[in-house]
This record gives sequence, C-alpha cells and structure tokens, in this order.
Amino acid sequence: MEASIFTKIAKGEIPSYKIAESDRFLAFLDVYPTTKGHTLVIPKEQIDYIFNLNDELYAGLMAFAKEVAKAIGKAVPCKRVGMAVVGLEVPHAHVHLIPINSMADMNFANKKEFSKEEFEEVAEKIRTEYHM
Repeated sequence: MEASIFTKIAKGEIPSYKIAESDRFLAFLDVYPTTKGHTLVIPKEQIDYIFNLNDELYAGLMAFAKEVAKAIGKAVPCKRVGMAVVGLEVPHAHVHLIPINSMADMNFANKKEFSKEEFEEVAEKIRTEYHM
C-alpha cells in the first residue's frame, strides 16, 4: 500500500501544524479547514477505514481525540467542538475536530483560508492548552 499523505505527515516527510503527538497518534491542523482550529486526529498506523481499527486502537484514538478536543475548546472561542468522521478524502483513518458555533461550521463545502501566521498562532494556542 502506498503511503498516504497522513502517513507522510506522521513520519515528518511533509510539514504540518502539529498539535499533539503520542507514540500511536498524531493531531495536526487541517490545512483546508471549515473553521479556525479545525484539527485532524490520526493513528500513525495507516489503516484506511476507521471501523477497521481494532478495538484497542479505536478506543485509543477516541481518548486521544477527546483530550485534543478539550484543548481546542479552551484555545478557540466556540460553543462546542464538533467531531466528524467522513473518511473519503484520504485513505487513512482520521477524525475531524471542529470548533463550532453553528451547524454551518461543520459544512465541509465551506473551506476557509488562513495565513501561515494564523495557522501557527492557533496551533500554538491549542498546544498550550493540551495536557495528556
């Protein structure tokens, strides 16, 4: 299987705005976000479909995502942090964590553009709030 873009990010072959990392999981900003702070959480192991993860890896991914979501909620003004699993864009299991103030913030057709500085600023704010 060819390495996905997410596997290349996990290996450091492609730069990312990293939020949090463990030995098995990685969280980084989505570069095509619906809102500022939109974060992707992946297992480092490349498995195409989230429901093909074994129970331990799936539970670990959700626990890791929960802690990242808490940090996003503290760092980015929002009513909630929404979670979505779509899984069609990249053949690598991943969870979207999206700061939301309305349902429209979860619309993947509404991509926002941010500068490198804006990405770096929000990534730093979230990293500061992340504790695991």
